[in-house]
Amino acid sequence: MKFAIIVFPGSNCDYDAYYVMKKHLQVSVKFVWHQNSDLSNYDCIIIPGGFSYGDYLRAGAIARFSKIMQAIKLESEKGKPIIGICNGFQILVEYGLLPGALITNESTRFISRQISLKVSNNNALFTKNYNKNEIINMPIAHKQGNYFADKKLLKILKDNNQIAFRYTNNPNGSCDDIAGIFNDKKNILGMMPHPERASEGLLGSKEGVKIFESIVSSF
Repeated sequence: MKFAIIVFPGSNCDYDAYYVMKKHLQVSVKFVWHQNSDLSNYDCIIIPGGFSYGDYLRAGAIARFSKIMQAIKLESEKGKPIIGICNGFQILVEYGLLPGALITNESTRFISRQISLKVSNNNALFTKNYNKNEIINMPIAHKQGNYFADKKLLKILKDNNQIAFRYTNNPNGSCDDIAGIFNDKKNILGMMPHPERASEGLLGSKEGVKIFESIVSSF
């Protein structure tokens, strides 16, 4: 199984994701620069966190125009798993591969701390190694992590079971406590918390690894 980690100018969690994939899962993983246009040789795509293009305009608003995005869309249409973490989630939303919007935190401040999540849907390739409603811990680090969906979209997300994770103590004002969502086919996951930074007990939690283990066990 081959993983691609997409690197944009300003990515800063790419090596964290690489470490998890290499040390804990021992799978093939490569960094792919955002100006590349072919991802056909990879089985899974990770868009890591960071501050692509310095978060100018809006987080992810410039990165969504990178050449690699068309390749990501093409592979998503083939059903390949794609996970966007923090800034990666913002990029997927800006490009339109995930619905809704990510706006400035309710406090207007950058938040960096450990939080608790509830697993809302464990019947997807990213979450099947968790239990339904399991409480897990991992860190967040964002200023524009406040997920917004209007009433119509929120109903769709609930009806289609597209809400992956919810905050147990909402840190940023996200509607319905949403911390992560799937696309309608559930082969794309976007989430603001950082599972790659929750890979070892030394880091405060190792509960994030199950997301990547779930992906690998699907192949």
